[in-house]
Amino acid sequence: MWKTISAAAWVVAAGALGLAPAAYAQDSEASEWQYASALTGTPEYPRDFSHFSYVNPDAPKGGELKLYATGTFDSLNPIPYGGAKASGLGLVFETLMTPAEDEIDAQYGLLANGFKVPEDISSVTYRLNPKAKFSDGEPVTPEDVVFSFDSLKELNTLYANYYRHVTSAEVTGEREVTFYFDETGNRELPQIVGQLVMVFPKHWFEGDPARDVSASTLEKIVGSGPYVIDTVNPGSSITYRLNDDYWGKDLPVNVGRNNFGSVNYLYFADLDVAFEAFRAGTFDFWVESRAKRWATGYNFPAIKDGKVKREAVPNPLNKTGIMQALVPNNRRAPFDDQRVREALIYAFDFETINKNQLSDAYSRDNSFWFGTDLASSGLPKGEELQILESVRDLVPDSVFNTANNLPVGGTEEESRANLQKAFQLLKEAGFERRGNQMVNAETGKPFSFEILLDNPTLQVVVLPYVENLRKLGIDATIRVVDTSQYQNRVNDFDYDMIWELWAQTLSPGNEQFNYWGSRSVDQTGSENYAGIADPGVDALIQKIVFADDRATLVAATKALDRVLLAHDFIIPLYYSRDYRIAYWNRITHPGFPEYGLDFPAGWWSTEAE
Repeated sequence: MWKTISAAAWVVAAGALGLAPAAYAQDSEASEWQYASALTGTPEYPRDFSHFSYVNPDAPKGGELKLYATGTFDSLNPIPYGGAKASGLGLVFETLMTPAEDEIDAQYGLLANGFKVPEDISSVTYRLNPKAKFSDGEPVTPEDVVFSFDSLKELNTLYANYYRHVTSAEVTGEREVTFYFDETGNRELPQIVGQLVMVFPKHWFEGDPARDVSASTLEKIVGSGPYVIDTVNPGSSITYRLNDDYWGKDLPVNVGRNNFGSVNYLYFADLDVAFEAFRAGTFDFWVESRAKRWATGYNFPAIKDGKVKREAVPNPLNKTGIMQALVPNNRRAPFDDQRVREALIYAFDFETINKNQLSDAYSRDNSFWFGTDLASSGLPKGEELQILESVRDLVPDSVFNTANNLPVGGTEEESRANLQKAFQLLKEAGFERRGNQMVNAETGKPFSFEILLDNPTLQVVVLPYVENLRKLGIDATIRVVDTSQYQNRVNDFDYDMIWELWAQTLSPGNEQFNYWGSRSVDQTGSENYAGIADPGVDALIQKIVFADDRATLVAATKALDRVLLAHDFIIPLYYSRDYRIAYWNRITHPGFPEYGLDFPAGWWSTEAE
């Protein structure tokens, strides 16, 4: 499934992985139409549910929510890939289905109030809610859905890659649109179509005047969501206003949600400046990414007076696996040599950095599905071993007899031993030490590279790593650029090494091709940041996508995790098991659902009470 870095719930394929038909929740209008789906068991909420159990159905409407954003923005058009999109556009546009944050893998109708899938899973048909309309009063039609899908697939690299097996979308009824697939049995495709296709107004783009759907624009685009774009100060702020005439306000998935009268994003170039603005009350909500500041930086008066509340919410790691890593670009030498990549792993002393820079607040990230039951460990056995045996000639021999254990530092002796191991690996890869420099023994070219960042606060971790690399004679430099420049360079794979994060669901599938598949390695804008093109990885992704049941999915995912780690494609970093938030008492919430914060939808303004 698709990833998101937010605390939002993950949505999974309807009836996927060979579950019993009970995984589909039937609609009374016609036996083949389903109103909800779940991967494990059945959807928790019945067809006639009134609201999600984790919301306050009587939450007051009104007040203002002030949030921060970093960098800048130059477009309100979310369709084309690239560019600096304004934060918060998800408040304006809707998808066909929406998740429940107290269930691992359930989703319910939003723009659509039903869907059906043929037995061979060669297509999916969605039926639109007859009440659905855009904020200008025009109805949401199947033609809008087809227009949106076609535009996203043509103009957005991520959608193009993710939906390469969805051949077309066609209007097949007055309120129906059908998506056709070029293969059968891909159990994830039906539901990710409903989850990801944001629906845009065809009439707005093709009307008079006509607008270029591929172009950036600061014109206020019409959407069907609960908010409309109100005021725009290009690059510095944007405000969304609650639409009093929102068509879906009484839907069960929306009752008690979308409560703020307005949502305002203020842009900051520097996170430290943004934090000072939060302390001063300039905006309402803060996500703390720095453990040291969490431990020592919250002694300002508003905390002592109870005006600002801090909460460390357990991360939903039983539902989301996180891999945060420094990512060398394997497309470039010498990172295309595994011995070099392994040496770079040995040079990263996590334990020392965690103690000295991070207040011992983090755990080492040792899996691409860290913290979930999909993470590999020990030696393979059972069905995982069988799957690896089926691709034995395509994967490293080490996956069968060597557990993936990261080097441990923290003491002078351990650090020295790790650097000696790194030195030996570099020597085997054709490098040698000449004076204070590590050079290619054949060409004499120094081993130097740049670590590209878009957040200056990350330097607190990267600088000690750079110092360790210098002990080896490697000249690593840090370059911090603004968000827009960073994204452009990442889209073009124009970097030596970057800091990135992948968030994985408990239902991995087609997105794995975008992360590590050979077909995405040279596809501009893909999330194959490491530059992986490996037949064994490709074969294991196929086994994940076409897994027949949950047990096979788990086994195939562990096998892929094990092989990715065995290749040393990335330098694993760390992740916190707590999601640290602080907020002013101007806003509040009813409690948190099991798998997220439901922010900002489920929160409200205390000034509106």
